[in-house]
Amino acid sequence: MSLAIIDAREWQNRFDLETGRKSGHDSGAAQMLSQVLSRHPYPGDMDERANQWVSETALDLMEQYEPDLVCLSYVQQFFANRHFRHSKDEQAHMFSTAMAEAERFIEISGYTPVYVSNGGMVAQQGDIDLSGLDGLALSSNWSARYCGLHRPSAKDLDYIRSIRINGGKISGGKANGTDPIERIVSKSEWIDLFKAAQPDLDMCEDQRLLPDYLVIAKQGFSFKALGTTLRKPVNIPAHNFEVPVYTPLGAVGDIRDIRPLILENIKDTKIALILLEGLELSSFPSGAFLCSNSVDWFCHESGDSFYLTLSTGKHQPFVYPTGFRYFDRDEENIQFPFSGYLTSIPENTLAMDIPQKSIAVGNRSMFTHMMFGADIAIECFARNLFNQGLMGVVHREKGLGVRS
Repeated sequence: MSLAIIDAREWQNRFDLETGRKSGHDSGAAQMLSQVLSRHPYPGDMDERANQWVSETALDLMEQYEPDLVCLSYVQQFFANRHFRHSKDEQAHMFSTAMAEAERFIEISGYTPVYVSNGGMVAQQGDIDLSGLDGLALSSNWSARYCGLHRPSAKDLDYIRSIRINGGKISGGKANGTDPIERIVSKSEWIDLFKAAQPDLDMCEDQRLLPDYLVIAKQGFSFKALGTTLRKPVNIPAHNFEVPVYTPLGAVGDIRDIRPLILENIKDTKIALILLEGLELSSFPSGAFLCSNSVDWFCHESGDSFYLTLSTGKHQPFVYPTGFRYFDRDEENIQFPFSGYLTSIPENTLAMDIPQKSIAVGNRSMFTHMMFGADIAIECFARNLFNQGLMGVVHREKGLGVRS
């Protein structure tokens, strides 16, 4: 059983993470986590102190639990640039400040860093509105490049192929303008691409909920469809086929190689895996390098696909893919109500597969407690930029070293 503690500043409650029912669990780790949560209220996704909160909360938790592996995500700069306009100088300051905060954490903790970014961002050039098709167009709040199509008519496919954007307005037809669609890929083509690259591919539980087609936007464009009702973005992820990495542990050629690199060194070295969303190579320390984040035309975006691929060492585009009809699941079997669309704890994530103690702290909300598999996790409990407090999770209690 995993325990969740929600801290809304005025109160704390404990819950069974899987069922959402209140819990009376009161172990030493639960008491310790409760105290750490109360000492570190979350300033909010847009607050410039949000990344400092990650460091300070992690350092406090480390004092109590003494982990060998720390997984952190610094995301304030991504949220700030996704939803609001900033000058180039302001953006550069945000990115350099995020890296400086990560380096401050490393200097204080003494851990060996593995810095990773999911890549840079670009200005949004236009919306591709697919809300009026005969079939169902479904995208993710955090996806810009991909949109799933369910049971599209021949007319739908013809319309998508004819889309042009003129002066920021979208229309079907052969009029002069910018073509925002890169390609349309069938479900079988999408699956075959990854099976060829990775024969032991993990698939979602019910493949009938996968889209029949995947529509891929050109860089700078994003979709307007079912599932994309959050705040309108100003900047969106670039098509980051390669992403920056820095670590003194050695070079890697693919984000899947980061996991085995950590597993190889964790026996002798205390390691901090640190994600800094939205940063390009220029924001990384000297000696950083680019590694692959893609298979052919597909690159992992800044969501579960990227986090899970990094954490498991396997491509994970089909566990919770863009276009997945999550609302057609059997409601009676839905679990993990505090974990967004995630209905089970992902298997074989990084910290799950090591005997050493681990923690995770981040301001990327539910990804923190689900994607790394750490013994203990702390994250902001924020939805659509609204700050609702904190959530801490105890997955496992490797009690040796916990201090009162």
